[in-house]
Amino acid sequence: MSLTTATASAVRPSAGPADRQETAGRPTEPTEQELRRALDAVVAAGATSATAEIRSAGRTVRATSGVASIGSDRPVPANARFRIGSESKTFLATVVLQLVAERRLRLDDTVERRLPGVVPDGHRITVRQLLNHTSGLYEVLATLPSPRSEEFLQLRWRTWTTAELVARATAKPLDFAPGTVAKYSNTGYLVLGMIVERLTGRSYAQEIKRRIIRPLHLHGTSLPGTRTRIPGPHASGYLPVERDGVPQLVDITRINPSIMNAGGDIISTTEDLNRFFAALLAGELLPRSLMRELRTTPLESRFGLGVIKRELPCGDAWGKDGDAPGYSGMTFVSPDNQRQITVSTTWGLGRAGNAVQALVDAELCRPAR
Repeated sequence: MSLTTATASAVRPSAGPADRQETAGRPTEPTEQELRRALDAVVAAGATSATAEIRSAGRTVRATSGVASIGSDRPVPANARFRIGSESKTFLATVVLQLVAERRLRLDDTVERRLPGVVPDGHRITVRQLLNHTSGLYEVLATLPSPRSEEFLQLRWRTWTTAELVARATAKPLDFAPGTVAKYSNTGYLVLGMIVERLTGRSYAQEIKRRIIRPLHLHGTSLPGTRTRIPGPHASGYLPVERDGVPQLVDITRINPSIMNAGGDIISTTEDLNRFFAALLAGELLPRSLMRELRTTPLESRFGLGVIKRELPCGDAWGKDGDAPGYSGMTFVSPDNQRQITVSTTWGLGRAGNAVQALVDAELCRPAR
């Protein structure tokens, strides 16, 4: 069985030459076959499966490549659900910014004001710095075993609380003075999850459901809490683990997602992620003043407030990427806000990241024909 066995599905039939004529100056969408070939390259680079959706001007193209699980020839479902990892941060950041819009929170509020006694040096760290990765908080992942280790596998069923994970990180000194360096931080988003709960009396998961998932009808999106299974159709995720000096793929599809917590525990689909990011970046979820804040990047970094900037020849695209054990993905919206692309992969023994980035960049800057 070859891992490059491919299947694809699309919302509409493959376009013929006449169908592919677009309004002058607008990009021509890839056909299902073209997108599938691009995903075949991702699988050939080392992913066990790849799924993508491109949306533009009311048209949608979806495709998949690879297999749903190693050792089978089952195709990847076109509507596959997957763990989105740090793309979850954009959902949480949106909730935080909505609370700012409601005047229940300010970006320049300190952590100490909102969570008294929880974070050492909390009087020096602001909500804005948590959002844009300039807080200086020690990285919580550095306190845990490597995801590619046997020790991590032994922890896969354990339940972690947000407070417990924050305590592990804040037992360490700050990496740098708040506001002086931009360095990616999962810890900051755990603290934001605690702030949301303190302000609203509801968990971050409940607020994401109430404010985003239900209004946008994201039917394939869920926050599993401590439930280990991925609900609905999905491909299996794998971890490359060193055993006797040889990397082996271990099925990690089932895991207690509380270890990812507020910074990365959401399950979603390519369709739902495109819908969410399109709504967010079109200004449908936040007022204009906060959209400016969302796109403000400090210290010459790429980090906005829950989103990242992708500098392309055709302009700046905005979105987010993310990893969870066994799964990787990214969603970006084109500089003109007219195109969205989401790509999700399941891990293999190779490195498929460059192929994914090449696909995303090419589609965001697809020229008119």
